[in-house]
Amino acid sequence: MRRLILAIAGALLLGSCAPRDTRVEIVVQRFFGECGAVYGHSTDVAAADTECGILTTLINRFQAENPDIRVKVNVVAWPGYPQLSAQIAAGDPPDLVTMHQSTISDYQGRGLLEPMDGLLAEAGIQPAQFTDAARAGVVKAGRIYGMPWDTIGRLWHINTRLMAQAGLMDGDRPILPHSPAELLAQARQFRARTGKPYLIQAQVNAPDYHVANLYTWLIAQNAVIFPDARHVRLNTPEAREIVTLFRTLNAEGLTTRNQDFPAATASFTNGDGGIFPTGTWMIGPYDKEATTSGHPLYRAYVVRPFPRLWGHEAAFVDGHAWVVPGAERSPAERRAIARLLHFLAAHEFEWTRTGQLPSFRAVLAMPRFRALPHRADIAQMAATGAQLPDYVQRQSAIQGLIGEELEAAVTGAKPVDRALADAERRVDELLAQIM
Repeated sequence: MRRLILAIAGALLLGSCAPRDTRVEIVVQRFFGECGAVYGHSTDVAAADTECGILTTLINRFQAENPDIRVKVNVVAWPGYPQLSAQIAAGDPPDLVTMHQSTISDYQGRGLLEPMDGLLAEAGIQPAQFTDAARAGVVKAGRIYGMPWDTIGRLWHINTRLMAQAGLMDGDRPILPHSPAELLAQARQFRARTGKPYLIQAQVNAPDYHVANLYTWLIAQNAVIFPDARHVRLNTPEAREIVTLFRTLNAEGLTTRNQDFPAATASFTNGDGGIFPTGTWMIGPYDKEATTSGHPLYRAYVVRPFPRLWGHEAAFVDGHAWVVPGAERSPAERRAIARLLHFLAAHEFEWTRTGQLPSFRAVLAMPRFRALPHRADIAQMAATGAQLPDYVQRQSAIQGLIGEELEAAVTGAKPVDRALADAERRVDELLAQIM
C-alpha cells in the first residue's frame, strides 16, 4: 500500500512539472459530418474524398504546418445552429464557424457576428477576389460578414440515354426547353416515347424543392420577391404561371409523384426518369454511377443549369461561409484566425472537388477546376447565381412555409391563387415577429 501511495504521489509530482501548452488556441466549429476514423490523422488533402474528408484533412494539414497554433475542432450535427445559439447565449462562442450564407442575416441582424473586413485584409484576402454570387452571399448591410467557401444551387441532372430515346438530344447535348410551352411539349414527347416521367421530383418532406424552382424563375424575371424586410410578394401573375406549370406536369403524370429525396435519387440512378432537378452536391455520386459499367446511368449523365424558361439566365443559389461570432479575442487569436482563413482560401480548389462551385475567381478560372467532371457546364452559375436580399431573415423557416403551400398547389390540394395568398400571409406573419 505504501509503495502504491508513493507511486501515485510521484506521478502527480511529475505531472505538475510537465510543460504547459502555451500555444494560442482557436476553436473551429463545423458541420459536414464526422470521419475521424478514416481521416483523423491524414494530411493528404489530394487523396481525401467527400466534404468531411476534404475539410478534415485540410485542417489537419494546417495544424501540421502551423505548430504554434492549437486548433480545436467541434463537429456539430447539421446544421449546428441551435448549438451555436446556445454557445453565444452562454458567452462562449467558437472562433470560426461554418454557416450557410442564407443564415448569416439571422445572426448579423442581432449583432452576433463580427464584420470580417479587417480579418480578411489581415489574411490577404480582398472582396474583389470573390465571384459575384459568393460576394453577394456574405455582404450584409454593406459589410462583409463571412469568407465565402463555395456556391451551391440546383441543377438539372439529366439521363442522356433516355433523352436520346425521346428524341431530345442534339449529338451529345440534351435539347432543353426555352419556354413553359416547350417544356410541356418535351415532357409529353418524353413520356410518349419512353413510358417514363420527364421529371423526377422530391416533393415529399422537401419544401425547399418547389421553393428553389419558384425563386429561380422569379429572379429570372426580375420579380421583387421581398419588397422589404417584413413582406413577401408571391400572389403575382409571374408566380401563378410558374406554379401552374408544375401543377400541369403533376396532373398529367409527366413527373414522379409522392417521392421524398431518397426515393427520387433512387429513381434517377435506376433510370426511371429523364431529369432530376437537385443540388450541385449530387454531381459526385451521380458521376460515380455514370462511370460504373452496368449501372443505368453508365455513360449517360450530364448536368446543366436550370433552362431559361422566362426572362434571363438565372439561378437561385446559396453557399457556405466561414463566420466569426462576436467575442473578445486577443491579437494573437485574431492573427491565428487570419492565418487559417488564408490557408483555407489558398486551398479552395480541393473543396470544389465535392461538387460545389468555388467562391474565388482565381479557382473558377483554373484549368484544374474546369477539368473536373461537368464543372465547365455549370461554371456560369458563379455569375448568374442570385440570393434573396441581405435584409431577409429566417430564410429557412420561410422556405418551409412557402414549400408547404406550393406542394398543396402543385398536387391539386389547393387552388394556386389560394396557396400563394396563404403563403404570403404566413410569411408576413412570421416576419412581423422578428424583433
